[in-house]
Amino acid sequence: MFRQKKYLKKDPQYVFDFIDQHPFATFVLQGEDLLATHIPILIEGTPEKFRLYGHIAEANEQYKFLKDGLDALLIFHGAQGYVSSSWYKDINISTWDYSAVHVNVKLKLQSREELETNLQNLIQRFEDDQRDPIYYNDLPRNMIEDHLPLITGFWCEPLKVQAIAKLHQGFEKDDVHSVCRHLEERQDLQSSQLSKNIKKEHGTGH
Repeated sequence: MFRQKKYLKKDPQYVFDFIDQHPFATFVLQGEDLLATHIPILIEGTPEKFRLYGHIAEANEQYKFLKDGLDALLIFHGAQGYVSSSWYKDINISTWDYSAVHVNVKLKLQSREELETNLQNLIQRFEDDQRDPIYYNDLPRNMIEDHLPLITGFWCEPLKVQAIAKLHQGFEKDDVHSVCRHLEERQDLQSSQLSKNIKKEHGTGH
C-alpha cells in the first residue's frame, strides 16, 4: 500500500470499525498467478486482537489453492472519488480521495461446524435490517445440505494491518468546503459518503 504519513490511520479502533462497516472485501491470493475475488468478510474479537472469516464457492478459481497456512491479502474499500483541480480557490493538481484497509493474513480452513456457525452469523448480520428477515435456521434443511459441500470457509489471522484515509488533509478550509460541496452536487451515494468522510476528518460534520 502506498501510504503518505499524513494519511495513515493507526488507531486500532478505527481499523476495527472500518472493516466492520465495509465488509465486502477483495480477497487476493497467489495461485498459478495472482487471483482476486470479491466476498463478504466479517470481523470478530476486539480492536487489539481480532480475526476475520469468510467463505468461497468450490466453483471459484481460488478454491483449489486454499489450504492451512496460505498467505492472502484482504482489501477493504471505503468511499472514493475524483476531485477536480477546478474546485480549488487557486488552481491546483486534481486528485482522488479514498480510504482503505489492507490486511495481510494467514488462512486456516474451517470445520463444517465452524462454517455453519459463521454462515449463521453472516446471514444474521445482513438480515437483521430486512423487513421480513429469513435467517439461516429458517432455510429448508435439505437446501442447506445441498449447498454446504459446495463452499469452504476459512479463518484469516492478521499478520500486518495497514490503513489509509486520503481526505484532503493539509488543505485550507475554503478548499475543503468547496470539495465537499462539489461532491454532494454529484448526487450519488458514494460521493455523498466521501463528502461526509472528509467533513468528519476535518471536524466539520458527522
